[in-house]
Amino acid sequence: MQLLYIGFLMAFMQFHQSTPLQTQSTVSSTLKKVTVYQAGASLEHIASTPLKQGNQELVIGGLSSYLDINSIQVHCPEAVTILGMEFSNQYMGEAYISPSVKHLTDSLEKINQQIQQNNILTNTSTELLEVLRVNKEIKGTQSGLSVAELTKLMDYYKNKSIAVQTELMELRNKKKVLDDISLKLKNQIAEEKKKNTQSGGRITLQLSVAVNGKYDFNVHYISQNAYWTPYYDIKCRNTKDPLAITYKAKISQSTGIDWNKVNLSLSTASPKQYGNAPLLKTWFLGYVNTVRNMNNMLSKSNTFGQILQGQAPGLEVLPGSGQPGQASTVFIRGNASITGNSEPLYIINGIPMEPHEFSKLNPNDFKSVEVLKDAAATSLYGSRGANGVVVVTTKSGLEDYITVSESTLDVTYDISLPYDVPTNGKPQIATLKEAEMPAVYKYYAVPKLDKDAYLLAEITNWQSMNFLPGEANIIFEGTYIGKSFLDPANTNDTLNLTLGRDKRVVVKREKVTDFSSMKFLGSNKSQTVTYDITVRNSKTEPIQLILKDQYPISTNKEIEVHLLESNKGSVNEEIGVVTWQLSIPPGTNEKKRISYNVRYPKGKVINLQ
Repeated sequence: MQLLYIGFLMAFMQFHQSTPLQTQSTVSSTLKKVTVYQAGASLEHIASTPLKQGNQELVIGGLSSYLDINSIQVHCPEAVTILGMEFSNQYMGEAYISPSVKHLTDSLEKINQQIQQNNILTNTSTELLEVLRVNKEIKGTQSGLSVAELTKLMDYYKNKSIAVQTELMELRNKKKVLDDISLKLKNQIAEEKKKNTQSGGRITLQLSVAVNGKYDFNVHYISQNAYWTPYYDIKCRNTKDPLAITYKAKISQSTGIDWNKVNLSLSTASPKQYGNAPLLKTWFLGYVNTVRNMNNMLSKSNTFGQILQGQAPGLEVLPGSGQPGQASTVFIRGNASITGNSEPLYIINGIPMEPHEFSKLNPNDFKSVEVLKDAAATSLYGSRGANGVVVVTTKSGLEDYITVSESTLDVTYDISLPYDVPTNGKPQIATLKEAEMPAVYKYYAVPKLDKDAYLLAEITNWQSMNFLPGEANIIFEGTYIGKSFLDPANTNDTLNLTLGRDKRVVVKREKVTDFSSMKFLGSNKSQTVTYDITVRNSKTEPIQLILKDQYPISTNKEIEVHLLESNKGSVNEEIGVVTWQLSIPPGTNEKKRISYNVRYPKGKVINLQ
């Protein structure tokens, strides 16, 4: 039996000696870029790891748990060949706990300890009170107590009982407070833990590595648990100024991983994993923004010399010695220095700045860089500009950080600022574009349906904003009016926006009884209906108003309808609508009348309200 065991062991060892062991390594990926569609998102991760020559297994973690497996793409250097790939969820990994959740959990643990201590004190006091109640009777040898001793015993029982019951009452009140705090902490923790980060996705790659080295792996995939929706802030200061429109986006994601400091793009397209073969889109040519390209190249480093290197013609940057504290030297070609100091003057948004403060700026925040020298510098800045002037204008708003790329079928908004979107499904707000658009303001009233007058804004050349259908917050004269809906699905050249009701324009529609009557003509009934519409402009400025009313249209040959009076209004006979274009001075009234006659069999009933 022993010989059989030894023989089996030797065979096992020989088998493993002849079969090379495959090594496995694990690396966590970093999310670098996200393109969010109106349904879904494309995520791009990067992972770097050293690899040895030969066949091995690499596990890349930190991916979304909710992804389309068919959409996974892995890019690696040519020296590495991917032999196979498998996706799985990592449930055994330690879930990420945010600092806020940890703080809340620690607070809840302390509260639970206080609740337990409070329960111990409550039980002790309850037992003590029960002992007092059991031993309050005087028996046996105690029956011969004197009056003084009995009084002393009763006082002791009374005082002790009161003290214990008071303590119990305080403990119960304290428990109620602690329970209330505990419930609030649990609810808040549950709210914070709505982030579905309890498990992460990972891919296992079978690799063949040609040479030893450190390699970068780029992982792309589509997750459906993300989207963005457009909405707008429409501000109207008054009816004389242009309309201010802020184009915003609500970004929501529950992909299972937080998007921390990612390069974010918003696209109007929709990813189609099972669509037709790709088609070429229109190739638009345009000028290259060299400043933006240079900023992107310098974004990884923010040393003093690299900030200005190549930003503008005429600048010369000499690198330092590399020793600690040795900065780069910046001077402007063509300037001579009498003092021996070649340092130019730095002007940031019109304000002078010291060189050491300028070196702390992020080149991604530069909108433009201009170099002034000789007379151009001294004429503006005097002797301070003798060595030349570097004039920098920084980006003033979020729209300066957003690049709009328009293709034939979609529009993409690239946000150059690093963006955070937690995986809690709650919308995060991003401002995409701000613009002031000339508008023609008119009032609109249909008193038959609504007694109020609405302010409309008519916008031309609105196609340049690339609007999408979405809600709009209306702010008129600094006051939030309410919500409207912007619908760009309009083939007209003019886009009409409803800005809300204006109570200072009063519209009244009254039936005129003297001109309304009913008559019987043989077997028919003839009914005349007349309405007077009065509009009062209580504003301090004139207004343009579109006023509409209607008369009925007959679909039965037994019913005859005749419009008797339209008061110089424009009549659309197909739909029975009368429109008046009114210009009403401030503090005045305008009256219009509509009258129509209907003849129908007298045995019938129709509704003419």
